[in-house]
Amino acid sequence: MPRNGSAVPGGPLLAPDGTDHTTILFGMKAIPAAKPRKPAGSPRGEGDAAARRAAALEPEPPQDIREAVTRLKRERIVATAAALFHRNGLGNTTLEAVADQMKVTKPFIYSHFKSKNELLDEICARGIRSSLEVLNRVVASGGSATDRLQALAREFMLAVLENQGSIAIYTREEKHLSASGRESINAMRREFDRKFCALLSEGVEREEFIVDDVQLTALAIGGIVSWSYVWYRPTGRLTPAQTADRIAALVMAMVQAKPRRRGLRSA
Repeated sequence: MPRNGSAVPGGPLLAPDGTDHTTILFGMKAIPAAKPRKPAGSPRGEGDAAARRAAALEPEPPQDIREAVTRLKRERIVATAAALFHRNGLGNTTLEAVADQMKVTKPFIYSHFKSKNELLDEICARGIRSSLEVLNRVVASGGSATDRLQALAREFMLAVLENQGSIAIYTREEKHLSASGRESINAMRREFDRKFCALLSEGVEREEFIVDDVQLTALAIGGIVSWSYVWYRPTGRLTPAQTADRIAALVMAMVQAKPRRRGLRSA
């Protein structure tokens, strides 16, 4: 459960009184190069020479393809490590175990992550980063504060459910994060909290929401959504989408969002 002070999982950042504690891949299709064809009627030697010249001029694979392959390799490592960390715990999982599970060598792991803690940093950042990306996208989408909050509540919930394992690992292994990993995560959490509170404040100012304490309401909403990583079960009676819709309705009730009148447009 997110501890007192943040709308996203982790240690406290913003207290209810507002004090800042400061301690909260790729549809890429490579088009193969056309094989050089020997000109009709040309001597065999001339055709072979033309083929060699064409091969020499053939460009190297684009940088973006190489980067995509690297990302894919990193994703395999992260997914495998996350499954093992979640099942066995960080202390009971070695990089050798990760390599064995992937049927690769440890140097393959080290070519992408310098240490187990660096791998942990990346896994733990996934849930927070996903939630922040959702928030930034929704805030930039335009529309009324009501429309954006409803969309945010739903997409935030889906982001948490899609990252259940990473969030569980974060809450359990937070103390093992590197200093840089912890600060990077906390920076994302502070940004999330600030922008979420700003959206609620905007709704209050435009008389779309009735909220007496914006920061406390943000914490309550964040707690409801973030805590779902504990209680949600994929085999339960509700699908992720159904769960997200119902949580969004609950969030809108919490802020007492006023029903929109037909024909009225947001300012």
